[in-house]
Amino acid sequence: MNKKKSVSWGALGGIVVFLALVILLENITALIPAAPRVLLPTSQLFTVLKKGAVYSLVVVSMNLLNGFTGLFSLGQAGFMLLGAYTYAILTVPVAQKDTVYYLFGGSAVPFSLQDTFGLVFGTTGVGGAVSMVLGVLVALILGGLVAAGFAYLIGLPVLRLKSDYLAIATLGFAEILRAVFQWQPLGPITNGANMLKSFPTFSDFNIENASGQTVLRLSAFVPMLIAVICIAIIVLLINSSYGRAFKAIREDEVAAEAMGINLAKHKMLSFCISSFFAGVGGGLFAMYAANAQAKVFTSTMTYELLLIVVIGGIGSVSGSIIATFLYVACSEWWLRFLDSELVFASPTDPGRLAFIVVFAAAVIAAAFLAIRAIRKKEGHTLTQELPVWIAAILLLGWLVYFVISHSLKLPLLRNGFRMVVFSVIIMIVVLFFRRGIMGDRELPDVLRGRKLSARKSTPKHAEKEALK
Repeated sequence: MNKKKSVSWGALGGIVVFLALVILLENITALIPAAPRVLLPTSQLFTVLKKGAVYSLVVVSMNLLNGFTGLFSLGQAGFMLLGAYTYAILTVPVAQKDTVYYLFGGSAVPFSLQDTFGLVFGTTGVGGAVSMVLGVLVALILGGLVAAGFAYLIGLPVLRLKSDYLAIATLGFAEILRAVFQWQPLGPITNGANMLKSFPTFSDFNIENASGQTVLRLSAFVPMLIAVICIAIIVLLINSSYGRAFKAIREDEVAAEAMGINLAKHKMLSFCISSFFAGVGGGLFAMYAANAQAKVFTSTMTYELLLIVVIGGIGSVSGSIIATFLYVACSEWWLRFLDSELVFASPTDPGRLAFIVVFAAAVIAAAFLAIRAIRKKEGHTLTQELPVWIAAILLLGWLVYFVISHSLKLPLLRNGFRMVVFSVIIMIVVLFFRRGIMGDRELPDVLRGRKLSARKSTPKHAEKEALK
């Protein structure tokens, strides 16, 4: 019991430190004007933090259903759409509704949560801030509840299906929902195929002084805080008796039912909870994008989320979070330079030298992983390794030519090449990390296992074992 309490307090302390670090990073340019450009508020770093926080919540909610309960659902984008639209419809200020719904002569929803709370707490100063925060929180929760309500309705017939049939049914639901929300007769509510905007976003949480100058930036902290709270609730659920029932259903439905677990009840519970947090994530995504539009929530988004779940490890919350930030960082930041022509200033340019080192390390690491995976198979032959050796030698040979020729221009770089390289990286990860980055383990378990193995390797521990 004491160990569990110390672990939980340690995790809580780590979360507090992390959130404090996010605030510090976001405001460091105000404290140190000469800080690196990567720490500017408009930097891609903060785009990654915001989108990563939103996606991590949705990915973990998807893992709750797919990884911990064993239900293969592909309706996550549909539930995100419900959350995004519910949030947007309820938070567009009354004064902006005629502008936003100009094609339909105004909105059929004549109120805004922020304005409603403003009648009680005021619309300026501290009261205005309280009204906005309450309006946003209530709208996000209602977005989650709407998504959970739809999940319950479609879950009644759909959850009787299994495996691929369940995936197809939920995917079809998401596609139908996207089409319905773009239906023109619903325009006074959903704005048809047009986007909803002018609602509170993450940047509205920045604190300003009387002259309108920002004194404290919280636009990255807010999504992080909400995501952390929601993920913590999911983790508590997974570690509860309900979570154990979900895992039992995943392992063997017949055995779980024989042990007295109500399959229909627990499947529906997992489906609705997952959808609730997907709806909250949809509201956060609308805040991140500063608009809500149905055409964004396509099946491609669901596949993207599922891919992150697989990369992180099916059945691992830590893996989902780590994979989310790596995925978003690669797609939104680290590989951006591949989309434009790159010419170095000189053969000794630091960027050119960094490219040489990184390229060589990537080729060697990929070849090592591929050969190691081949050698693990029974009855492997040198012929199976040959394509890997040839590819690695050709790539390293080109790198040697690039170095010797003093070439300053990187070949192949053009618009869209980033996605080619990104796809190759994903293929390598999926091929050689079949169980994902973390498998079904959590980060604390991995760290604890390393400490334990290190302790066992000490002479004192060996002596104690020998005496036993």
